[in-house]
Amino acid sequence: GSAGKAACHDPMYGGCYGIRHNCPAECPRLCEVDCSLCKPYCDVLVHFISCLPSGQLIFSLGASACDKPGAVCHDPRFVGGDGIMFYFHGKKDRDFCLVSDSEVHVNAHFIGKKSKKGRDFTWVQSIGILFGSHKFYLGARKVSKWQESDDNMLIQLNGEIIKLPSGEGNTQHSKETGLTVRRLSETNKVEVKVEALFEIVARVVPISPEESIVHGYDVTEEDCFAHLELNFKFQSLSKIVNGVLGQTYKPSYQTRVKMAAAMPIMGQADLFASSHLLATDCAVSNFSLKKDRYDGVPLNVKCGSAYDGKGIVCRR
Repeated sequence: GSAGKAACHDPMYGGCYGIRHNCPAECPRLCEVDCSLCKPYCDVLVHFISCLPSGQLIFSLGASACDKPGAVCHDPRFVGGDGIMFYFHGKKDRDFCLVSDSEVHVNAHFIGKKSKKGRDFTWVQSIGILFGSHKFYLGARKVSKWQESDDNMLIQLNGEIIKLPSGEGNTQHSKETGLTVRRLSETNKVEVKVEALFEIVARVVPISPEESIVHGYDVTEEDCFAHLELNFKFQSLSKIVNGVLGQTYKPSYQTRVKMAAAMPIMGQADLFASSHLLATDCAVSNFSLKKDRYDGVPLNVKCGSAYDGKGIVCRR
């Protein structure tokens, strides 16, 4: 297919591991491989719906990695650890705490633009992660015209740029920090992992002309608002984890969003605001708290793989 190729990257699936598949023809950009089924699926599946009299095309997006628990995508659309989807718009040019626990703290920097219809549009441009005494940065570079072949991702560990050779599978590992970064495609998509702590899949994507039309973003050729699509997995969160996303992993958490709303919105932005991307000063910060202040038993969350448009069922 024109969207390229993809492979299973999990060595636990020996019969599928490393085998390259052609992406389905309907994939607009990239695809992934479901290792258990050994079949490729679109990261974003675009369905043609209708054409307006003006000639504008209307599209809808199908289920993707952005529908899995731990996802942060689009005009920030979250899927919590409880499987419930919600939006958190924050504010453009500000930083917000996504996850704060004793051993890991994740902030996100939001970019955006003025909207003619009320609230501003916002997207996650970069993340800053603190773990132990280390600081990690991953962000999308500002781009005017998007070229998939250009690598528009900037990665830093403790202030030093990580120079990851282009090409799927290329890896950099830091023995000092235990952090591994691996390319999942030729450009713009990586997996970041610290053993027993977290795994993150991050992809840089633009606002496409189609998205701009459908949502009224009014994006010009000066800036395609390159931003991140993220999927988090955590291995050792405590029961007092907090943050926009982190709170949804608490055993006691009950969602505050209105489930019946067309766009369920998580408010209270002031609770999660940070002074900068690598700060731990948000009101709900728990980073580096002593373990004896809480039960540090890891939370294990199992989620159903089926997505039926109503949400994903997760059980602790």
